[in-house]
Amino acid sequence: MAPEVASTTIVDMLSVHGGTVARPRPAPMVRLVPQILLLAGAVAAYFLVRGATEAGLGHAVRNAHLVVRLERWLGLYHEPGLQAAVAGQPVVVRLLNGVYIWGHWPVIVATLLWLASRHPAVYLRVRNAMLVSGAVGLVVFLSFPVAPPRLAGLGMVDTVTQQSQAYRVLQPTMFTNQYAAMPSLHVGWDLLVGLAIAVAAGHWSARLAGLLMPVLMVVAVVLTANHYLIDAVVGAGLTTACWLGCGWWQRRAGNPAETGRLT
Repeated sequence: MAPEVASTTIVDMLSVHGGTVARPRPAPMVRLVPQILLLAGAVAAYFLVRGATEAGLGHAVRNAHLVVRLERWLGLYHEPGLQAAVAGQPVVVRLLNGVYIWGHWPVIVATLLWLASRHPAVYLRVRNAMLVSGAVGLVVFLSFPVAPPRLAGLGMVDTVTQQSQAYRVLQPTMFTNQYAAMPSLHVGWDLLVGLAIAVAAGHWSARLAGLLMPVLMVVAVVLTANHYLIDAVVGAGLTTACWLGCGWWQRRAGNPAETGRLT
C-alpha cells in the first residue's frame, strides 16, 4: 500500500480520542422502480380516503365552521377581508393563482428529480417526510374532513377555478379531495421542498427562493379561498416535525451529515 493511501486510511479510522470511528455511509442511489411502487401505494391510499369523504359535504361544512370558530377565538379569522382587499386587483389575483397552480406539483416534481440525481440523501429525507406527513394527513382527512373556504358558504370566491383552467388540467376534480383543507399539505409539502432547496442548493439566491416559496404559498392558498390560515399553520407544523424527525433518523442510521445541515 502506498504511504499516502495508508496515511489517509489511518486518519479516516482514528478519532481524536484514539478510538475507531465509522465513516458516514454514502446515501444509496435512488432507484426508479421502487419509487414508482411507493408512489402507487400512496396514490391508492389517497383514493381510498377520498372515496370515504367525498359524500360528506354537510359534515365537512360543519367542521369548517368549527375551524372558523376556533380562528375567531384565536383572532385569526381574516380570510374574507384579505381576499376582498385584493379582489379588485386582477394582476395580483392572477399572480396568486399562478403560485397556487404552478408553485406546488410542478415545483415538487422538478425538485425531487433534481434531488434524486444530485443529492440523494436530501431526497430521501424529503421523500420520507412527505410520506409520513401524508399518512398523518390522510388520517385527519378521514376523521375530520373540512370544506375549504370556497365551499363553506363564507362568501369567498374560488379564484383559481373561476379564472384558470390550468389547475384542473394539472389536478382534475376526480383526483382531488375537496374536503382536505385541514391540514394544508399544499403549504406543508412546499415547505419541505423549500427546506430541501435551502439545504442542497449551492447559491444563496436559490436557498433564499427555497425559504420564500412556502411563504408565498401561504398567501396564495388563503387569498384564493382554498385554505384557512390555521390550515397553513397546522400543515407547516406537521411537515416541520416530519422534516426534523426524518433528519434525526437518518443521522442516527449513519447517513451523510448533509441531511442535517438545516436542523
